[in-house]
Amino acid sequence: MKISTETLNVLKNFSTINSSIVVKAGSKIRTISPVKNILAEYISTEEFEQDFALYDLNEFLGGLTLFKDPEFVFDGSSYVTIKSGRSKVKYFFSDPSLITVAPDKEIVMGGELVEFELSEEVLSSLLKAASVYQLSDMSLIGQDDEINLVVRNKDNDTSNHFSAKVGETDKEFVFNFKIENMKIIPDVYKVLVSSTNISKFTSSKYNLIYWIALEPDSTFGG
Repeated sequence: MKISTETLNVLKNFSTINSSIVVKAGSKIRTISPVKNILAEYISTEEFEQDFALYDLNEFLGGLTLFKDPEFVFDGSSYVTIKSGRSKVKYFFSDPSLITVAPDKEIVMGGELVEFELSEEVLSSLLKAASVYQLSDMSLIGQDDEINLVVRNKDNDTSNHFSAKVGETDKEFVFNFKIENMKIIPDVYKVLVSSTNISKFTSSKYNLIYWIALEPDSTFGG
């Protein structure tokens, strides 16, 4: 079988969430961060024929650069054969028990919900500002009929703030994220944020969803 560039790009992104992964037979690929505050799900165009585990996903993806248009042979063995032209490698799978496996159960977004669209341009500018000013937090703030995304150090009132308006609301809330948890592929996202401190980012380009936990000091009211 061939693995599309899109799927490989998503797997590269997933490696930033967890360096290991268990891929189950079928087209649904899930990963979860080691501390279980980020869950991501992608539906690929490929159908994988068997379950397999990769302890070092970056190593696996890096090895693919040795091949031009690689073909993958899954035959139920403890390894996958990757080949192109005269070259091939047997890449051995890992023990799944050594890896934090993403749960199969669906996540239900309960509580009061805030919804907005996050453009790729706004997402990029916020993350860039956080890097330039060394800011650790991203806050979704509902106040004065506006929804703003603000990057800041929330425990330091004198830190630099960079903000972008992303919607309107008649509610008041402060939902806090850690910048280090915003490990999402650049794209336009439909975002749902729940008062139960969970958020859902649905990609417009990929068949891809991220669920990201909010910080415990998030508040909703008014």
